[in-house]
Amino acid sequence: MDIKKFVERRKALKLSQMKLCEGICTQATLSKFERNGRVPSLSILNRLCARMGLTVDDLNQDPEASVARLREQLDEIEEDLMMENYMKVQAALKKIKENDIEAIPLRMQFFYLRGMLHAVTNKKPDEVLFDFTQILDDLDEKHQTIFTQLAYVGSGITYTRIHQPARADFFFKKAHEFINATLAPAEAKQLNSDYLRILTLCFYTANYYANKDNYKVSDQLIKKGIALCSQKHVTYYLPRLKFLAAENARHQGAGKEDISQLLDEALAFARLNHNEVIELRVAAFKNGFITKIKE
Repeated sequence: MDIKKFVERRKALKLSQMKLCEGICTQATLSKFERNGRVPSLSILNRLCARMGLTVDDLNQDPEASVARLREQLDEIEEDLMMENYMKVQAALKKIKENDIEAIPLRMQFFYLRGMLHAVTNKKPDEVLFDFTQILDDLDEKHQTIFTQLAYVGSGITYTRIHQPARADFFFKKAHEFINATLAPAEAKQLNSDYLRILTLCFYTANYYANKDNYKVSDQLIKKGIALCSQKHVTYYLPRLKFLAAENARHQGAGKEDISQLLDEALAFARLNHNEVIELRVAAFKNGFITKIKE
């Protein structure tokens, strides 16, 4: 137990031992805890900590536990980002203090998450690019981690939105090359835990090329993403990949049955993953699609 942290907190708040223990325990009990490490009952310790805005868990944290807890938080946020739960992501990121993150991998993950959230929710370009620059120019200046590729995609999304196609194309081409190299048959079998992030790259890059009417490349990326989902037995991105495939099929004049099957698959996976955004998009697509056929 980190008694030093307890004492430092009390002194920072300018609380005397007598003032802190008032109505909770005797000063002798508190003094024995601070000086001799004699821990009082959990009930008393809880109340003393609460009076200073701490919890008993705060005193039990060691650096490794803190890092593990932060990693778990960021992973949960990343999962919500993949599920398009943007309000939840925003609220969770606000609770994390940037300056408290010391581990470089976690700092990169934090800047990626905040940057990507800002990119897909149309925040100011300067804010978005600032976060990605932290990765590209500082934390991963040799561009060796997956976070560089994610920063490329986030930057590409931003430059697309502000109508700078040459810059957008520059970043998405880099991501496309990385995807092809990483998912080549010889490499795909050796994928580590970054496969969910590679799926993120696949989806956004496929979406970019679809918006440029390059359906051939977009469909290739969709197929790679779906194959990776199957290989790793994950469904997070299947609703979005299947829906994008349906949109591409419509633009390429595919038959009603083929499009309907893709929409049904997108809807099924959306329900499985509680992705309400895709459920709404499928409903809107079907309504417009049926109306168009009737006309």
